Amino acid sequence: MRAFFIGRFQPYHLGHHEVIKNILNEVDELIIGIGSAQESHSLENPFTAGERVWMISKALDELKIEKKIYIIPLEDIKRNSLWVAHVKEMVPPFDVVYSNNPLVKRLFKEAGVEVRGTHLYNRVEYQGTEIRKKMINGENWKKYVPKAVVEVIETIDGINRIKEIISKDI
Repeated sequence: MRAFFIGRFQPYHLGHHEVIKNILNEVDELIIGIGSAQESHSLENPFTAGERVWMISKALDELKIEKKIYIIPLEDIKRNSLWVAHVKEMVPPFDVVYSNNPLVKRLFKEAGVEVRGTHLYNRVEYQGTEIRKKMINGENWKKYVPKAVVEVIETIDGINRIKEIISKDI
């Protein structure tokens, strides 16, 4: 069985890591969709699709997973009624969707696709918005993401990017 899981992964964090490990206990293959792939260099979406693919790939390498995983960037189309068809066009066929997002769940259910929820791991701390705030404020953000993600963010100078995004021209 092949599953589909989507997120923005801004950045990929330990909550995502746990969800993916659990999904992989239930399925043979996993498609990870990187949502809002066209977005980058903003406070809400500071990392590019390619950087997010890199983060996820390196983090999953740490787990030494032997199952097939596809990581596919998906651009927004801004038309909810067409979104599931867009996803199905862009990724390999799948049998089940894993999501807790109410809109994602509704759209796939309306399209006749089985949808399963996932356990949320320490949702207060494992949340992209909170991790990005910690990056901006110079707080310890590294403990919320896999070591490989720290390496990618440091390689691309991601902290300075986020700080520059929020700075105002004088």
